[in-house]
Amino acid sequence: MTTFVQNNRPPLILASSSRTRAKLIESAGLTVLMQAPGLDEAAMRQAVSGEKLLRPNDVAEVLARAKAEAISDLAKEAYVIGGDQVLALGDQVIGKSDSMEEARRLLLDLSGKTHELHTSVALAKDGAAVWAYTDVARLTMRKLTPEFIGRYLAAAGEQVLGSVGAYQLESLGVQLFEKIEGNYFSILGLPLLPLLAELRARDVIEG
Repeated sequence: MTTFVQNNRPPLILASSSRTRAKLIESAGLTVLMQAPGLDEAAMRQAVSGEKLLRPNDVAEVLARAKAEAISDLAKEAYVIGGDQVLALGDQVIGKSDSMEEARRLLLDLSGKTHELHTSVALAKDGAAVWAYTDVARLTMRKLTPEFIGRYLAAAGEQVLGSVGAYQLESLGVQLFEKIEGNYFSILGLPLLPLLAELRARDVIEG
């Protein structure tokens, strides 16, 4: 792949083990290193989600910033990208499913309803977040039968546990929906265009 010139510029690190986010960045012609932040995301999400004053977009941004800063503390010469995504169904904030049975129950709850995906990206340098952006998408699922959900999960496999909502829109998950309002990149897990604009503004990538 041809990459945009990043010579004599700070390296980019993605504070994540998400191949989907890394692929989005690499597909834009950038070279990025991956380093999982090693945080207990489930515990952090539970703690942050319990703060009544925080909205779903705030939860996503707090977690994205925390991931970026955790790696930036160890690699202060780099710009570190952190991302997070939460699903909101009414007042309920939902993270990733821990099991296929939990994924099945979640899809039954989402069936026939509209939910929101709040997707945040943060950029950290020298151990502190210097920028963050959050995007919101609205997705409406078809009315799904338990039988269809069972067949879908069997076909999609346990990789759905790595996605908020137990679906991957870029593959079989698209079969679950009747209407989608929002940015495709954000739904996949990264508000890519605002991130690229910020990297250009900071001369991290070619303008």
